[in-house]
Amino acid sequence: MTSVLSHPNPARERTATRRRYLMCRPEHFAVSYTINPWMDPRMPVDRDRALEQWDTLRRTYLELGHRVDMLPPLPGLPDMVYAANGATVLDGTVLGARFRHRERRAEAAAHRSWFAAAGFQRMITPRFVNEGEGDLLVAGRPGAEVVLAGTGFRTDPRAHAEAGAVLGRPVLPLELVDPRYYHLDTALAVLDGDTVAWLPEAFAPGSRAVLADRFPDAIVADPDEAAVLGLNAVSDGRHVVLPVQAPRLAAALAERGFQPLPIDLSELLKGGGGAKCCTLEVRG
Repeated sequence: MTSVLSHPNPARERTATRRRYLMCRPEHFAVSYTINPWMDPRMPVDRDRALEQWDTLRRTYLELGHRVDMLPPLPGLPDMVYAANGATVLDGTVLGARFRHRERRAEAAAHRSWFAAAGFQRMITPRFVNEGEGDLLVAGRPGAEVVLAGTGFRTDPRAHAEAGAVLGRPVLPLELVDPRYYHLDTALAVLDGDTVAWLPEAFAPGSRAVLADRFPDAIVADPDEAAVLGLNAVSDGRHVVLPVQAPRLAAALAERGFQPLPIDLSELLKGGGGAKCCTLEVRG
C-alpha cells in the first residue's frame, strides 16, 4: 500500500470517461435529527450556502462534460441531497435502496419514481437494508466489475448476496468498524478500474487484508483528511472531485496522474456527506 506522501512509480496518463449522474438540489436541507456522528441539530445550517456549494459541484460535472439529471427534492426529506444512497445502477438495472432509519425511508420511493419516469425497465425493490452507493461501490474494468459491499452500520450483510444476484457481479463484503465512516463511500473512493483510495483504520482486520490484496497499489489517506470525509470523492477515471480540506490527498492523486478538483462542501458535511454522497452514478 502506498501512503499519501510518496509513490515509487511515476504518474501515468489517466483517461476520463463521460458519466451520467443523478443529483438532488438541497432545497430542504437541514440537520433536524441525528442518524450519524456528523449530525448535530444544535449546529446552525446555512441552506443558502449549502445550495451554492452544491451548485458548484453540479457545474463542475457539467464543465467536465458529464450529464447531470435532477431528482426533485421533497419537503420533509432533508437528506435527499445525498442522492447516492437511493439506488445502485449497473447495466441499466436499478437496485433500489431500503433505508435503515425511518427518517430516510421515503427517499427510496422517490428514487423509484424517478427511474420509472426515466424509462428504466428493470427496477428491483430489495428485501434487505441497503443504502445504495453509500455501501455498494462498483469497481474494476468494464465487464469485469466487482461490487465492493460495506456493512457494519447501515447495510444488512444479507443485502450483499442480493446485490450480487441483481447486478450480476461478484461481491466483496467489507466490514466497517468506525462509526464516523458509517458508509463505505466515506472510507473508500474508487478512482479508476484498478485504483482506490482508502483509510485502513476504518475497516475490520479481515477486510483490510482483502482490500490490501485486491488493491496493492491503493492510495492510503491521512486519517486527519479522512476525518473531513476526504475520501467521499467522485472520479471519472482522471478528474477527482474531493473536499478542499484534503490537500495531501489531492497531492497524492496528482502524483499518480489524476487531476484533483477540490471543492468546499463544508455545509453539507454537517449532514455527514460530501461529493460522492451527493452523486449517484447512473450506469447504462
